[in-house]
Amino acid sequence: MSDDATPGADAAADRDDDLTHTDAAGDVQMVNVGDKPDSARRAVARGTIHLTESTVEAVRGNELKKGDVLATARVGAVQAVKHTWETIPMCHQIPITNVDTEFAVHDDRIDLEVAVETTGTTGCEMEALEGVTTGLNVVWDMVKAAEKDATGGYPDTRITDVEVVSKEKTVLQ
Repeated sequence: MSDDATPGADAAADRDDDLTHTDAAGDVQMVNVGDKPDSARRAVARGTIHLTESTVEAVRGNELKKGDVLATARVGAVQAVKHTWETIPMCHQIPITNVDTEFAVHDDRIDLEVAVETTGTTGCEMEALEGVTTGLNVVWDMVKAAEKDATGGYPDTRITDVEVVSKEKTVLQ
């Protein structure tokens, strides 16, 4: 089989035609959104951190030495949303008009959903994803002493299922 006959090459080439952050030569560029109309936009992302049941109980009871895990993670999530443009190279700096965070605490995990709203010419899904991943990373940081095993590892701790669950856009007139 030649290099040109790689399975899925046609599908990959089609996707490459749709990439918005590269020019014809393949160089990375920021997308010009200056000619787009302002829109009210909302994006929601979610993710999960899996923990031991004893750690989740300690979070519920606010019994961890570092303090209130969920309150700290909420601040971290909001802060990350506001600073996404500084950490994702091709993201525009956008005016954040609202951030909602919602935690669901289960026996063996904590789910986080972050909703971001803006008015402008580009979406806010990257901001929602940054909020979720940073919020869950803050949870991990706050509970790591409780989660470590005898060798210093984290066999029961993992972040999973990070995804954008919805995007809304309404062109303003």
